[in-house]
Amino acid sequence: MPMATYVYETVPTSAKDKPRRFEIEQKMSEPALKVDPKTGQPVRRVIIGGSGLVTHGASILSMNVKRSRR
Repeated sequence: MPMATYVYETVPTSAKDKPRRFEIEQKMSEPALKVDPKTGQPVRRVIIGGSGLVTHGASILSMNVKRSRR
């Protein structure tokens, strides 16, 4: 069964610490992680944009444009 890949990042405890991002495969029905499996630090899920195709406006095929004769 295919599983979704989620991106998480650690929540820094001080301003000098940088968050560490990592990916993990989980079922969509599983709850989000609360701690990093490697370090035990608190984590949050990062929303990453999808790769879907989005078009705006009318398509060239749906325009009612008369063709010129040669």
